[in-house]
Amino acid sequence: MDLFIKFLVAAVGAGTPLLFGTVGEIISEKVGHLNLGVEGMMSIGACAGFMVGYFTDSFLLALVAAFVAAALSALIYAFLTVTLMANQNVTGLTLTIFGIGLSNFIGVYMLERSPNGTLKLPERITASMRSIHIPVLSDLPVIGELLFSYTPFVYLGVAVALLMGFYLFRTKTGLNVQAIGENPAAADAAGIEVSRWKYINIVLGGGICGIGGAYCSMIINGGVWISDNVGGLGWISVALVIFAAWKPQMAILGSFVFGALRILKYYMPKSIVDLPVAFYDMLPFLITALVLILSSVHASRGVNIPANLGNNYFREER
Repeated sequence: MDLFIKFLVAAVGAGTPLLFGTVGEIISEKVGHLNLGVEGMMSIGACAGFMVGYFTDSFLLALVAAFVAAALSALIYAFLTVTLMANQNVTGLTLTIFGIGLSNFIGVYMLERSPNGTLKLPERITASMRSIHIPVLSDLPVIGELLFSYTPFVYLGVAVALLMGFYLFRTKTGLNVQAIGENPAAADAAGIEVSRWKYINIVLGGGICGIGGAYCSMIINGGVWISDNVGGLGWISVALVIFAAWKPQMAILGSFVFGALRILKYYMPKSIVDLPVAFYDMLPFLITALVLILSSVHASRGVNIPANLGNNYFREER
């Protein structure tokens, strides 16, 4: 029982960067833009958050830096696809290549100039990222460990998912945003500023992805800089959007499931199933591929997919 509880807690932590990436991508796709640059935006956020945390010793500034840097990279994508109407898929892939390359370049540059050849976050900032102990609640048996023993990132991720869900489905602005993703010409005719809200949501989604990247570089790697620290989680996040049915609240469940798959190799007793470690490393990506295949086969059931997803809007063609 103890091992199972620890597995559930670890699954929540492992799924947290996926939660940020998935919610950020949902916000972008709801205005009709399929941004395949999630991996790149998370990488830029990972680099910016880590480096600012390293130099300022401030967890809050690191979060802000991760959000702003990734948001700026999303702004480039928005300019190219909304204003210049470039192909969304090509632009997103280019953003991924650019983001990973820029992150690794800055990381290597800083490593070469560090006194001991490594970059490690100061103790003060790592202490502020440790699990939050909530008096009484954290001490409750079982429930305390399951619900009240996480880092600030986890609680922030859940809060962001719930807030974005409320924004999209419970506010007039959110409904207008969804109308843009369904039929931008009709939304434009109804007086909704299509280009403006496309920009806002794409940039906002990018910033959220960046916080997920900061989790990778600051938590998963133990506060030590490692190149390619996002490690494909951005691609899983893109597929998780389908798993979550384009609903930020459902992304909480999806990220937990895929987080569990990521750390299964550490908790599966070899006496029960003795499989190579490589199989467990492959498992999240295999499930991701299956999700994409099943969604394609049963496309008629995708009632939540924005009807205009992946298509640029040219006002003169109304």
